[in-house]
Order: sequence, then C-alpha cells, then structure tokens
Amino acid sequence: MADPRSLPAWADDLRRRYLRGESSIFLLHGNVFDLVLDDGKLRPLTEFLTDTLLKESRDTIAVYNLATGVRFPKKAKTVETQAALLAETEKAKVLVGLERLLITSAKVGVVLEYAETLAPAGDLSFQADFDRSAIVTLHRWSFLPQIESGDNVVLLIAENLSELSPKLVSNPKVAVVDVPMPDRDTRRKTVLVADPRLSDKDADRYADVTAGLKSVQIASILAPPPPSEEDQAEREAFIAGILGGSPDTAERAKKLAALTAGLNRDEIKKLLAPGAAEPFPTAESAAERSRREIDRLISKRKREILERECFGLVEFVVPDYGFEVVGGMEEVKQDLLLVAANIRDGRVARVPMGILFTGPMGTGKTFVAEAFAKECGLPTIKLKNFRSKWVGATEGNLEKILTVIKAIGQVVVIVDEGDRAFGNTDGEGDGGTSSRVIARIKEFMSDTSNRGRILFLVMTNRPDKLDVDLKRAGRLDRKIPFLYSQTPEEVENVARAQVRKNKVKTDVDFPSIRDGFGKKLVGYSNADVEAVVLLANDTAAREADGDAPVKAEHFLAAAADYFPSRDVELLEYMELLAVFEASSRRLLPAKYANMTPEELDARLRLLRATVGNRR
Repeated sequence: MADPRSLPAWADDLRRRYLRGESSIFLLHGNVFDLVLDDGKLRPLTEFLTDTLLKESRDTIAVYNLATGVRFPKKAKTVETQAALLAETEKAKVLVGLERLLITSAKVGVVLEYAETLAPAGDLSFQADFDRSAIVTLHRWSFLPQIESGDNVVLLIAENLSELSPKLVSNPKVAVVDVPMPDRDTRRKTVLVADPRLSDKDADRYADVTAGLKSVQIASILAPPPPSEEDQAEREAFIAGILGGSPDTAERAKKLAALTAGLNRDEIKKLLAPGAAEPFPTAESAAERSRREIDRLISKRKREILERECFGLVEFVVPDYGFEVVGGMEEVKQDLLLVAANIRDGRVARVPMGILFTGPMGTGKTFVAEAFAKECGLPTIKLKNFRSKWVGATEGNLEKILTVIKAIGQVVVIVDEGDRAFGNTDGEGDGGTSSRVIARIKEFMSDTSNRGRILFLVMTNRPDKLDVDLKRAGRLDRKIPFLYSQTPEEVENVARAQVRKNKVKTDVDFPSIRDGFGKKLVGYSNADVEAVVLLANDTAAREADGDAPVKAEHFLAAAADYFPSRDVELLEYMELLAVFEASSRRLLPAKYANMTPEELDARLRLLRATVGNRR
C-alpha cells in the first residue's frame, strides 16, 4: 500500500494490519464523510482510498454503492467481468459479480460505500430476501481463502456501526477501523491548506478553536472569499469611513458599495463626499472584520454540532452577564476569575478538573456558573435529563454526550441538580442504571487529559445524595459553598447587582435604608432579594401609572411586605451541608468558619434525623 510516512494514523494502522495478515476485509466507521488530508490536498475518503491507499498495489479497484452502481477507478485488462458489472444495478447480482472478481483475479481492491444499506441492522426475520442474501454474502467473503491468497482487499464504509448488521460487526475476520475526527496537527494543516495566507500564529489559533469540527467544515469556513466579495467589503469599509458615524452609516455604506462597483477610491470620494477627510487605512480593519466573521462561523458550527448530535440531551448556553452583575461573594469571584484566566492562558496545571457549587436553593449557583462561563469565554453546555425509561438508552445517551464533549475541545459543562442527574449507586429500582452511569461519569471526569479542556460545574443543594467518590479531589477539586446573606452589607451588594441586572431606575443609596432593608433581609436568598427589588419597581410604576424611578420608601415597603415560603430547618441543613463540603475555610462566613468539626457534625446529625428525607 501507500508510503506510510504520508498516511493518516488510521490509514497506517489499516495498512499494518493488512500486511500482518490480520484480515482482508476492513470496516471503516466514524468520521467517514469528511475530507482526508493527503499530500497537501483535501480529498473525500473514497478518493483517498482509491487514488492513494490502493492505487499502487492494486491492479483493479472497484467502488460500489446502491445509488451509482459499480465504477472502476482502475482496471486490469485481464478482468472479464467489468462490463457486466458496470451494467448491473441489482444489489444481489452486483455482489455475486464482485465475488467472482475477487475469486478469479489477483490484486483487487473493492470499496463498498454506505455499507449499512447493503447489510442493514435489524431482525433477520423482518428483512427482505435480498438484504439477508447480502449479509450472508459479505459474511462469507471473510472466510473465502481465494480472497486472501489472491492478495485482495475489501473496504466497507459505514458511519455508524449500530446501523450495520451485527453479523459483520462481530465477525472476528472483519477488522474494524475507526476514522477519528481531525486532531490538532491535522486541523492546523487543514487551516493552512484552506487559506495559505494565514500566519503561523493564526494557524495555531484556528487549530485550537476548531476542535470538534470536521476538515470539510474548517475548509469551508476558512476558504478566502472570492475577489469580488473581498473588494466589496473593502469598498464598504472605505465608504463607512468617509460617511462618518451616523446611526445609518453601516446600511448606507453597504448599498453604496454595491452601486460604486468598478470605481476607485478617489472617484468614490469625489462622488460621495468631496470635502471629507481621508479615512484611516482599512487593511487592518478588513482583516479584523474577516477574523470576527470566521470566529462567528466557528462558534455557530460548534453549536450546530452539539445541538444535532445530542438533540434534546444538552442545551447550548449563551450567558448574557459576567461577574459585573454578581453581588457580593468577592472571595468566590476572585477564585473563579483566576480559574478563568488560567484556562484562557493555557496554564493547564492550575485548572481544576471540576468544581462543585453547593448550598440552599436561591443562592445563585446557576447564575454564577453561567457568569463564570462568560468570563472564561468558552462554549458552554448544560446537561438536560438524559435518563430514559428504555433499557440501555440512558447509558447510550450519556455515551453520546461524552463523545461530543470530548470532540468539541475546550468546553464548560454545567450540571444543574447534580444529585438528580447522576443519581446514586444503590441502583434500587432501576436495574443498576444509576450505578453504571456514575461509573462512566467518574471514569470520564478523572481523565487527566481533559484538564484545562473540559471543566465540569456541578450544582446541588443536597451534596449528601451525590456519590462520595464523585466528590473527591481529581474529579471535583474545588467545592464552593453558596450561602444566604449573613450581613446587611451582603444584602446591599446583592441588591445593587439586581438593580444593574434588571435595569431598575433608582438613585437610592442602600446603606441609608439599612435598618428597614438590609437588616430586614439578612438570611434571605439572592432570589428573595431580587423579588423584593422587582416588587419595589412594580410598586413605583403602579403609583406613577408608568415607568418611574424607585424611591427609598418603595424599597422599604417591599422589604416589609415580602413574605417568603421557607422551611427553616431544611434550609439550615442545606447550609450546613455546604459548609461541611467546602474545600476552603476562607470562603465561609465567620459564624461557620469558627465552628469545630465536632460541633458541625453534631448539628448535622440532629438536622439529618429531622429533615434528611425532605426535598
């Protein structure tokens, strides 16, 4: 076969296994509908197989699929069955003809595209005769000594093994080869093939950010635009520069750029604004504009992959706010900002494998997680309910999610209500599904090759219901407690953040109303404080019969009027659980930081006996 020095890793593996005599029939699956980088060119898989991998060593090469029939990229004069095969369209007869070719000729290569349509999966008793016949024919080929003695090879191509007959997939005489998604080195080479003008720095950058994309997608995104489009973009930027900064400049510039095609810059300036100052050079802005467009397309493609591959199982999160709208929690924000900086700068050793947010409901765990994701600047997904009532479907859903997460590259994975999502290891009533799910998740989360690439943010208000081994260092390294506001100052910080987040019009200084507002709301959740702020805003609007600034009396009245539904014992239990799980004492308020482990344990035991089974 072809020179191994120029082959992709999977193709070299196929070559080695063939030369060792492991098999004469190979099943290629996985990323088979992509372009293969071959000697500086991007080729479809079948073209790579026929023109590179098999061309020098095979005298005859035949390619077959149900739609186009048989074609011969390479022919040997001594082969007599070619004409009959070219004219044949019926699947059973084509396979019989190909079998005759493999038995009577030497150095033959046969490529069967869309193998799942030739030998589909399913119950044999419900399949048509020609499907069963094709499965038997392909299965027999693996045991025909004439194929091996004639130095012949058969390559079956199928994207998903689950769509192919198990008789072929489980056949020990059929060698299975996984065609993987492009790795970083392949992506970098693909980037430079798509646009040779890129610098080494840009090539490295795009090699990183395109993780999870196929080569064909990378090539289509990074291919330079046609000269006509590039010229129009340059003209549009020039016209926008001479028109000034009016609100409709961008729209006018786009229309005028189309109307002034064929004119040079001096002519455009004389026509539109003879007295306008010369705008700044646009070469750099054009390059920056192109870079932003490429970044937007890459982000869009990644989102499409996540939503398509894991339909209904994950949600792609686009956070609207960063830490600027998170009130209080300065120590927590500083820690998380440091983690975000380490991720952006590639300091992998300083990035935790995962982070556990724990505390009572309404303390802002999900909101802070999404704000942190925005600070990181990474794609963010949220796991939805991947559990199913069907046997084996839950494990299959989880495996699909983890495969896509692995391929997508750097990503933040948010798991809300982790105790419900992961379940526990007792396996009662679910046939052991929870135990298998947790085992697979623990295996994935402890894979150190994911450090700095895949960051799990797990949130729960009942960490006692999470598997103990899941919470250990190396899986969830940091455990951050989220507690209700302990001082009036914390309440005021949260209130200011809620005013900014909800764009409430007010000039009230919260410390000036501390007695009736901050002190009143100590021990309330962040969600409760937001509800009070919005209630005050509604009251002000109702009194003014329209939008109006919120005054101090509105905040005071709302704080006095608000009556939350609270289970005091359960909330205290959740708080103590968060304190017990915390990985650092400096993140705790004074009343908990000074508690001895014995005091904490005694109080927890008492509350567990009272509210341990409540939700």
